[in-house]
Amino acid sequence: MAAVLEAHAKLTLSLRVTGVRDDGYHLIDAEMVTLALHDRVRIDAGASGLSITGPYAHGVPTDSSNLVNRALLLCGAEASVHVEKNIPNGGGLGGGSADAAAVLRWAGWTDPVRAVVIGADVAFCLVGGRARVTGIGELIAPLPPIERAFTLVVPPLHCSTPAIYRRWDLLGGPLGDHGNDLEPAAIAEVPELASWRDRIVQYSGQRPRLAGSGSTWFLDGEHPDLQAKMPEATVVVTHTVA
Repeated sequence: MAAVLEAHAKLTLSLRVTGVRDDGYHLIDAEMVTLALHDRVRIDAGASGLSITGPYAHGVPTDSSNLVNRALLLCGAEASVHVEKNIPNGGGLGGGSADAAAVLRWAGWTDPVRAVVIGADVAFCLVGGRARVTGIGELIAPLPPIERAFTLVVPPLHCSTPAIYRRWDLLGGPLGDHGNDLEPAAIAEVPELASWRDRIVQYSGQRPRLAGSGSTWFLDGEHPDLQAKMPEATVVVTHTVA
């Protein structure tokens, strides 16, 4: 029998880089929350293959690089997986990690420390809720849930997380003025991010924050009018879920 699971996006509200391990991985101290925005993942045991549809399916690979296939390999399962992609791809909202975590939950996998071998955000997506996330992303300390609405603005830009961390190193490890140490590095690596930030300020009257390594900017509260003012971006109004 097929199982259908919701794979929820995550939002990184704050991120401090606290060090670098000998193997080059960066240590973080972050606050993350689970959002109502989600993909739908259908899993059929006894078959194989990965297919992806939905409004943000374009550009998502279905080969071995997809985290869903890595999750199946990690838990030693064989299944046919179909993902309805509702989480914007490439914005730092953890869509691929959420899909992989859904597969791990289906397989009965509960260990976030080992799940991080698939990807740094998979561990949090496996646990969900609201949490302080440390280590390289594998140490999850639950925090009391909060009820908050957010407006996500995902510009048509790609931010490579490894490139952002390399830029952070080259800049000497700057502190972010708005709770995210990666924001200065992301803007240095992808300068167009700054113009999107300034447009959001102009149209909303609020200074947005960058979600993790980007490219998503987010605001507190609901600002659905931003979509008409910035039609090139994807604007999503969503809220936290426990």
